[in-house]
Order: sequence, then C-alpha cells, then structure tokens
Amino acid sequence: MSLYFRQLLGGEHFGRRNPACGQMQNFVYLIGDKDTKECMVVDPAWAVDDIVDVAENDGMKIVGALATHYHPDHVGGSMFGFTLEGAARLNARCNCQLHCHTEEAAGIRKVTGLSQGDLITHSSGDKVQIGKIELEILHTPGHTPGSICFRLRDALVAGDTLFLQGCGRVDLPGGDSEQMYTTLTQRLGSLPPELMLYPGHAYGGMSAPLGEVRRTNPYLRVKDLMQWRRMMG
Repeated sequence: MSLYFRQLLGGEHFGRRNPACGQMQNFVYLIGDKDTKECMVVDPAWAVDDIVDVAENDGMKIVGALATHYHPDHVGGSMFGFTLEGAARLNARCNCQLHCHTEEAAGIRKVTGLSQGDLITHSSGDKVQIGKIELEILHTPGHTPGSICFRLRDALVAGDTLFLQGCGRVDLPGGDSEQMYTTLTQRLGSLPPELMLYPGHAYGGMSAPLGEVRRTNPYLRVKDLMQWRRMMG
C-alpha cells in the first residue's frame, strides 16, 4: 500500500526543547504517497524544522500543508506571549502552499502573515490529491467558522472538532455552540463507526474507532439540543 501516514505528538516527536509544545499536546500529521515520495503536513505550527526533518528522514518531500483551522497552535502566530513560526516557516523552507477552508483564509492570513497566494481555499466535499492518495475535506464548524476535518480512507483527521474525550471549545472568538452541536450530531454523526479518529490534541488518547468514541465521549452522548445547551453553559 502506498499510503504514508505519521502521527507526531508535540514534545515527543518534535518540539522537545519547547516546554509549551509538550504541554499543549498538539498532534501533527504527515500524509502522503510512498511511491511518489510526496507528503503534506497537517497543522504545522510548532518546531517546523523538526517536522520537516522527520519527513526527510523517511525519504519524503513535503509538497503542501493542510490547516484544520486558524488558531496559532495549529498554523503559527502569536499566542500566550510567544510566537510560533508555523506555516510561514514551512512556506519558506519547502515553498509549499497551505490548504484551508474558504471561511478560514482571512484568519490564517492574519495570524501567520501568509498572503492570499500562499493559500489554496476549499469548500466541503473538495478533494486534495497527494500522489495517488486522496483526502476529502469535511466542513465542521463550531470551534471556528471554517474548521475542517480530513477524511482519508478509513481515517478521520479531526483537528479541534473532536477529541477522544471532549470537543473543541466554543467560547473562543468565532466559536458557535449550536454549530458544534450540528457538526457532532449530523455532519460527523453519519460517518461509519469503523472510521479511525485522529484528533488535533492528545485529550483522552491518540486514536480510536469513531464507534468507540461515540460510546465513551460524553459530548457525543447528549440527547438533544436543550441538554447540549446546559452542558455548554
């Protein structure tokens, strides 16, 4: 099988010299085609050179980036008094564009300093091709207006939309509680239970089948919108 897939945990596989990286527990993903030796990186924010080194040590060339949403701990920018080099550094080193949802482009440009020409924008249902490997973009608003997940064969790379335990915050700028409810119950609710969930942070674990997450994640066991509103305050 030509699929190349690496799940990298901040503070362990990259960013070991940055204590904040380990504390944030971000996942970064390398996805590509072993035959063409090309890959893309999902949410390159922390220690970008470390991430590129991992790919190159595997004999892979990074030809693009994929952003689940615009928050600095996923694409770079200023956060909590420090700056993450993020997608801007990746662009400088690998000369590659960043794929994102149309509604997230302005936020990404603002926090990263990238230009419109550095971005490739998408709508839900669009496909991204990496060699013979195809990713489908799913628009999953709630955490931010343009949050997206990437469906890859039997895997779902979910960013901050859904974790093994919990879901993305909705109390930050751009968050919308009722959109998140719709995303979790309808947009993701129709996906098959055998799909493996790969989240944006290690909150509750690294990966699990979606059916198992539905049984164990309290945010997926809410009976109705009224109960959801009470839970989310």
